[in-house]
Amino acid sequence: MTIKIISFATACFMAVFSFAQNKDKAEFVDYNNEFYGEIKKSLDGPAAESKPHKVFRMDQSNIDAPKSINEFTTVWCQPPVSQGRAGTCWCFSTSSFYEAEIFRITKQKVKLSELYTVYWEYVEKAREYVRTRGGSFFGEGSETNAVARMMKQYGIVPANAYAGKKEELEYHDHKGMFSEMNSYLESIKKQNAWNEEIVISTIKSILNHHIGEPPSQITVNGKSMTPLEYMQNVAKINPSDYVNFMSLMKSPYNSKAVYDVPDNWWKSDDYYNVPLNDFLKAIKSALKDGYSISIGGDVSESGLNPMSDIAVVPTYDIPSEYIDESARQLRFSNGSTTDDHAIHLIGYTKKDNGHWFLIKDSGSSARNGNNKGYYFYHEDYIKLKMMTFTVHRDAVKQFIAKMD
Repeated sequence: MTIKIISFATACFMAVFSFAQNKDKAEFVDYNNEFYGEIKKSLDGPAAESKPHKVFRMDQSNIDAPKSINEFTTVWCQPPVSQGRAGTCWCFSTSSFYEAEIFRITKQKVKLSELYTVYWEYVEKAREYVRTRGGSFFGEGSETNAVARMMKQYGIVPANAYAGKKEELEYHDHKGMFSEMNSYLESIKKQNAWNEEIVISTIKSILNHHIGEPPSQITVNGKSMTPLEYMQNVAKINPSDYVNFMSLMKSPYNSKAVYDVPDNWWKSDDYYNVPLNDFLKAIKSALKDGYSISIGGDVSESGLNPMSDIAVVPTYDIPSEYIDESARQLRFSNGSTTDDHAIHLIGYTKKDNGHWFLIKDSGSSARNGNNKGYYFYHEDYIKLKMMTFTVHRDAVKQFIAKMD
């Protein structure tokens, strides 16, 4: 009996000691985003040096993480592009996703115009703003399923048919354009001047000035067609084939629900809400079957480091074994998990410490590490911090079948 007690005590001590040895650490380091500095310099010219500030960032020196995109099994996709100074990650990530889908379906290597979709999204946002008498959210952000919504109505076009920026600009710049539209709509609200025709006409004129008027006809392979005809007959995309998933305890599982964030400005209730285990299983099985995913969530975390290209959940946030549905819901409910970025999940690899996912990212921070335009997300980061995703329904048939 005594021997057993000693063995048990020793085992407990070793477990505690091991846990203590594996605790992650962080420190305040100088903030640095060189690529965004290049964007600002290109758009605004040389500027006075900004006041340096510190950010709290995890020490990732001892993490066994991928070092190169070549370590991943991936789908085909176009090289990363920068969204510049524009809050349109939702469209850049999901346009990249549909480019990969076009290749999967037709083997065509197409580059789509992100700004064609952005243009019409702003028009529809303004229309809803009028309809709700200023009650709907008008911002630069949106959700990944907004792209299919706009595609159904307006189609898509190749990038060479609509650049969505003035030729002299190296990067997209929506700072002045959004400010002008937002100020105009605020004035409409103050004046109670809810004439939809006039408002939409004015919003279009602002967009046309800053990013150009989108085409109603395009020529592809010598044939003239509308953007809807291009989507249906050339790209072979059916927007209704794409579904959206979330995992939050606030709504019943295995049913559809609203993703309750400001960027879901049209209050879409088209999200399949599934348990967290199914959420992660769906992502893994889709990738292994050759599908990619447009995914969104929170990237404002100390465990995401642009210089190392990796995103993990540190133990000082929550140890891996405690990441569950309650931990996920708690952070979403108290605002420590936000809906601030969308990305394209294009590949996976397996290491001793779990699955890692290859992320294609249009944000400026992704250009500061060794793998320009890419991040490596650990599966724990996906479980805790990625909130929704869009995927082809064929990739998730077994999960849709569980729905009420």
